[in-house]
Amino acid sequence: MEDGHILVKVRAKPQEGAANEAVRRLLAKALEIAPSSVEMLRGATSREKQFRVLG
Repeated sequence: MEDGHILVKVRAKPQEGAANEAVRRLLAKALEIAPSSVEMLRGATSREKQFRVLG
């Protein structure tokens, strides 16, 4: 964590949303929640992303 942000790296390529999905699943696994409980709010095409954790 840095400046209130969680820094993650994934190996998935940023094609057809593969990297975004990898980040979403990684966050869900780290938080021990279902991937469906993690929703991307913004940043689909950016290096900086914002997610909402539901539940």
